[in-house]
Amino acid sequence: MTASRTNTINQKLSLQCDVIEKDTLTIRSLDWDRSRFDIEFGLRNGTTYNSFIIKGNKTALIDTSHLKFKELWFQALIKEQDPKAIDFLIVSHTEPDHSGLISDLLDLNPEIEIVASKVAIKFLEDQVHRPFKSIAVKSGDHLDLGINSVSGVHHDVEFLSAPNLHWPDTIFSFDHGTNILYTCDAFGLHYCSEELLDSNPELIFEDFRFYYDCLMGPNARSVIQALKKIDNLPEVKTIAVGHGPLLKYNLSQWINHYKTWSNQKSAGENYAAICYVSQYGFSDQLSQSIAHGIGKTEAQVQLVDLQASDPQELTALVSEANAVVVPTWPNKPSADLQRSIGTLLAAMKTKQWVGVYDSFGGNDEPIDVITNNLKSLGNKEAFAPLRVKGVPDSNTYQRFEEAGTDLGQLLNRKKNLKIIKNIDGDLSKAMGRLSGGLYIVTASQGKGPSKRSSAMVASWVSQASFSPPGVTVAVAKDRAIETLMQVGDRFVINVLQEDNYLHLFRHFLKRFPPGTNRFEGVEILELAQGGPVLGDALAYLGCEVKQRLETPDHWIIYAIVEEGNVANAEAKTAVHHRRVGSNY
Repeated sequence: MTASRTNTINQKLSLQCDVIEKDTLTIRSLDWDRSRFDIEFGLRNGTTYNSFIIKGNKTALIDTSHLKFKELWFQALIKEQDPKAIDFLIVSHTEPDHSGLISDLLDLNPEIEIVASKVAIKFLEDQVHRPFKSIAVKSGDHLDLGINSVSGVHHDVEFLSAPNLHWPDTIFSFDHGTNILYTCDAFGLHYCSEELLDSNPELIFEDFRFYYDCLMGPNARSVIQALKKIDNLPEVKTIAVGHGPLLKYNLSQWINHYKTWSNQKSAGENYAAICYVSQYGFSDQLSQSIAHGIGKTEAQVQLVDLQASDPQELTALVSEANAVVVPTWPNKPSADLQRSIGTLLAAMKTKQWVGVYDSFGGNDEPIDVITNNLKSLGNKEAFAPLRVKGVPDSNTYQRFEEAGTDLGQLLNRKKNLKIIKNIDGDLSKAMGRLSGGLYIVTASQGKGPSKRSSAMVASWVSQASFSPPGVTVAVAKDRAIETLMQVGDRFVINVLQEDNYLHLFRHFLKRFPPGTNRFEGVEILELAQGGPVLGDALAYLGCEVKQRLETPDHWIIYAIVEEGNVANAEAKTAVHHRRVGSNY
């Protein structure tokens, strides 16, 4: 591989070029401090947008970049390859962070042929607003780039359809000449570094897992189907992802993680179908937030695109679901979308849980009209209609995620009761003798109107290290606050006082509707970086998350204590005693 060459427009944006294999080059757009992405999950390590050039007898470009990199990206492209000499643009999917420069590329080379899935080509027609040459491909189709006259390598690109990873139009591309698999979002991670490859898997694992949980987990069934297609390929030597470092040194490890997690998430027959209208308003992102919230409860979920699903698939996914979440759609839908809406309504059953959310597309069918139509079908309401009154911000996405978590808990109710009843009585009573202190864990991120915050009652808190001072906190996977306690995030442990805790204990034990301010009516102090300090707390500890350990139903958060203070040196910590160890 050649040494990387980096151009910089400022400290926040830079660009890196590297040869990754014979006749194959990557152009990586490094976004060093982007803090939000997709469903508004937090980024602690920025992200990258990766594109690739393959030179056979003919030349193919795989994906472009984000619009913010227009100047840098075209400077690098022109140095490496005359845009007018590019024969094909392979579009892995049409999400703007990968397709944002297609229109500008067409300005330079109107003769380029765009190779993409049938759905992607349709989306691009609406996106670039101009005619262009195109080739629609599906699984098993090939694009023969011919033999490179210098290296002698024959570059034959085979395509694999991978819908819903994580957009409905996604395709993978496999170059038989180099055994590189180009997967765009799948197997990616939001991690910005000039380190090209996965040479340090421990360093990037948390971001890899978090990315999977947010973007791939809600489509675990689709992930499994894509993995089966990959298994039929010759040996894959490198996975060239659209975000983060390329995967080469630990390839089997990353693939096995995807297999294990996806099998876990798709186990069982009960699931929620989260419908959305791709590329309409904020339907894509909002549906992902709901799906992510459901996924936190370990309930099964499947995203369903009303724009791209064929009638048979749509009928099967909706009719077999235990819950269906429906977006608002355009009040003048296209003929194809109108047919999908009819198929959706015909497939729904009276015993299903149903929720409705605003897409905020600008000309939506009113949410109350859709809600009332569904009520007339006899469906059960999963949550109150999720209304969006302005461009969605982090609070909006948090509210949608919390609604999803509530729905996931509804779906798991019978299963959880069964688990509790099946736990041995004597063992459960013995476990219940493990007592702990009483704490309120708080966390907040952002500022102003987009500030997100949450809180929970905790008793599974322990000191874990002396130097540096460290603690562990066990957080149930379906807690809303878990999203704000990723590696690098900060939070506060409020220690409750023995003779002055009941009012706080009862307040934070309440079930809060999605988006509710959990601190309303509670005195709070802005003393710590990670979250509110409660005015009546005995002491507080400001912490930074360093590691997360997964258990079947909790995350064990290990954090370094950065700050703290005691309000009453003579008082004692409130203690929590349980009767059984099978539940709180």
